[in-house]
Amino acid sequence: MDIQERLNKLRSLLAGKGTDALLVTQNENRRYLSGFTGSAGFLVISGHEAILATDFRYIQQAEEQAPGFRIARIKGRLTEWFPGLLAELDITSLGFEARDVSYALYQEVAAAAWEAGSGLSLVPTEGLAESIRAMKDAEEVRSIEQAARIADEALEQVRRTLRPGMSEREVALRLELHMREKGSDTLPYEIIVASGPNSALPHARPTDRSIREGEPVVMDLGARVNGYASDMTRTFCAGKGDSTYNRIYDIVLGAQLTAVAALRAGMTGEQVDRLARTVISQAGYGDNFGHGLGHGIGLAAHEQPRLGPGSLDVLGENMVFTIEPGVYLPGWGGVRIEDTMILEHGGIRSLTAATKDPEVPG
Repeated sequence: MDIQERLNKLRSLLAGKGTDALLVTQNENRRYLSGFTGSAGFLVISGHEAILATDFRYIQQAEEQAPGFRIARIKGRLTEWFPGLLAELDITSLGFEARDVSYALYQEVAAAAWEAGSGLSLVPTEGLAESIRAMKDAEEVRSIEQAARIADEALEQVRRTLRPGMSEREVALRLELHMREKGSDTLPYEIIVASGPNSALPHARPTDRSIREGEPVVMDLGARVNGYASDMTRTFCAGKGDSTYNRIYDIVLGAQLTAVAALRAGMTGEQVDRLARTVISQAGYGDNFGHGLGHGIGLAAHEQPRLGPGSLDVLGENMVFTIEPGVYLPGWGGVRIEDTMILEHGGIRSLTAATKDPEVPG
């Protein structure tokens, strides 16, 4: 992980906006830019300084994980230690992460800036570190690949034992147990196991409902390795599916394959989304695909780029993202198929490899 290269890229972005320094408060951005994995702290990045401020609990950890940073110890409220730190810096403007900073924290930062006595102006910024995070390096890709393999293995193991009568909650527990046993640090999000009518809810939570023969079962799961997440959804039918299931499954799979086949670097998230959405709309189910086609994935389960209506995010080399079309019919159920993919060498490669067989033999 080349922290210095990441800092240089961030400094170039700051210079382009005429901002002297950036206060980093967002957890994944803090980790990405410093290597520090603690749960509390701030970064201040200027043209010449890289400071990591954290409290007593993490001082030793910060020194070990972020050797290129000056470590500042937090004591008390922000207004008690931040003014002194700002006074040491030769800056006239300080950017802050507008989507992460609460109004209460903004007030504290503003008070600290005023107390520093330098006429420091605060500048709201959006997406600076996130835009750098969107392009993954080789080490990041390896971690995501490993997370994807763990999820693949968990799904295959559970799929082989899936039978009518098992509860959604039981299936979700088996998936989690296998992923944790195989090395997943934590889970990037709560596993979704939704059967029958519940599968019409894109973000359903596992319940005690028993899976019944012939109905769709949506499983959405991911693992996490070295902080990096994978994301995958498969839809199965315990036993033989009916004509509705087979029709909807083929439409969703066709939408995903169409988007993947045509996706190229330089396309926007909206353009790729439209490829899959057109397939579903032409089949008569446009109103039943109500979410975006995909999202970036890395240290966060959802990050840049966004693939969906209105997204102007441009897809580029070494971006990792999901492709996940779905069709949801209230009262019947739903089908979603999702893979974590990387755009490399001008083409697309799937990092997830679990079977897309629509049925589980009884």
